[in-house]
Amino acid sequence: MTFKKLILKIHLWLGLSSGLIVVILGITGCLYVFEEELRPIVHDYYYADQVKDKKLPISKIIEIAKAENKNPKQSISGCHVINEDDRTVIVWFFEELNPDAFWYWNQYKTTYLYIDPYSGKVKEQEDYNFEFFVFVRMLHQTLCFNSKIGDPITGTATIIFIISLITGLILWWPKNKQAAKQRFWFRWKNTTKWKRKNYDLHNILGYYMMIFALIIALTGLVWAFESYDKGVQWLFNGGKTFKRERVFSDTAQYSKTNSIDKIYASIKQSNPKAKSYYLFIPRENDSLAAYNTFIRYKSRFDDTAIDFDRYTAKPLRSTRYEDKNNGEKFRFLNYDLHVGSILGFPGKVLAFFASLVAASLPITGFLIWWGRNNKKKK
Repeated sequence: MTFKKLILKIHLWLGLSSGLIVVILGITGCLYVFEEELRPIVHDYYYADQVKDKKLPISKIIEIAKAENKNPKQSISGCHVINEDDRTVIVWFFEELNPDAFWYWNQYKTTYLYIDPYSGKVKEQEDYNFEFFVFVRMLHQTLCFNSKIGDPITGTATIIFIISLITGLILWWPKNKQAAKQRFWFRWKNTTKWKRKNYDLHNILGYYMMIFALIIALTGLVWAFESYDKGVQWLFNGGKTFKRERVFSDTAQYSKTNSIDKIYASIKQSNPKAKSYYLFIPRENDSLAAYNTFIRYKSRFDDTAIDFDRYTAKPLRSTRYEDKNNGEKFRFLNYDLHVGSILGFPGKVLAFFASLVAASLPITGFLIWWGRNNKKKK
C-alpha cells in the first residue's frame, strides 16, 4: 500500500466515523454565530414599552424580580444591564437539580426575567434552558448531554475532524502545475456530471476553508477538554502556572443595606461608553464573597472586571485585558476566535461560511465514497 492510499484509508474511515457529529457541530455553529445580533430581533421582550426620563434603581428591579420569580427554590445569580435606553434589564436565577443527570436541562434550571426599567413590568419570564439559541449552543457543545458525556464525544469528533483536514490536504496536494489548475477553482460545464460537481465541492471548498475550519476546531477543543485548556494556557505562559487569588469583603463592615446601587453607579460612571454591565450577585450565605462585575465593550480588549466589597461598595480589584497573563489573554479571546467576532462582523460571516463548509464536507465525502462503491456495471 502506497503512502497516499494509506492516507486515503485514514481520511475515509475517520470521516465516516465522525461525520454525523461534524455535520451537527457545523450546522449549529452556523446558527449560533449571529446569536448576539438575532436575539433582539426575535425576542420583543428585550425592549421596554416606553422610554421615560428616569429608570428605577437596580436594587428595586432586583426586588421586583425576586417577588415575581415563580420558582422559590432558585437563588438570584446576577443582573445584566444593556447600555441602551430602550432595553429591558435582565435578572437571572439559578437552581442546581442533578449534576449527574443525562440531559443538560435536568442538571440545573435557570430562569431569566426581563424587566422594564421604567415601569418595573416583567416583560417575560424565560426558561433559559429551552431558549432557542441556548438549545443550539448546548447541542453544539455537548449534543444536549451532560457535559461529562457530551464534551468527550464532541471533542473526540473535533480531533478526528482536524486529522481529516490534514489528511485531506495531503490527498488534495497536486502532483504538478497542470493538476493544480483543476483544484483551485470550479471548471464546470453544462455536461459536467453531479459526481464531478460533488467531488469539486468537497475538494475545492475544503481547501479554501481549511485554515479557518482549523482555527474553529482548535479553539473549540478548549471547552471539550479541561486538560487541553490548561495546557494551552501553560504553553502561552512559557511553562508557568498562575493562580488568581480570591478577594474578600470586609465582614467587620457587615451591613444588611444593599450596596448594589452604589456599585452600579460606580461602574457606570467610570465606564459610560460600555456596551453593557454584568453584576454577579454573591450568595447570601457567603459573608466573605465580593460583588463581581464585568463591563463589556464592543472590543474585547477594552473589557474590564471589577470586584467590590459587598458591604461598603469599595473597589477591591480591577482587571483589564493588559493586566492578565498571556495564558489568560488567549483564553479571554478564545470565544471571539471561535466565532470570528475578533474581526468584527466580517469575521462572523467568515466563521459562518467556514462552519457551513465544515458541515458539508462529511456529506460530500460520503457521496464520493458511496458513488465509488456503487458504480453501475456495464
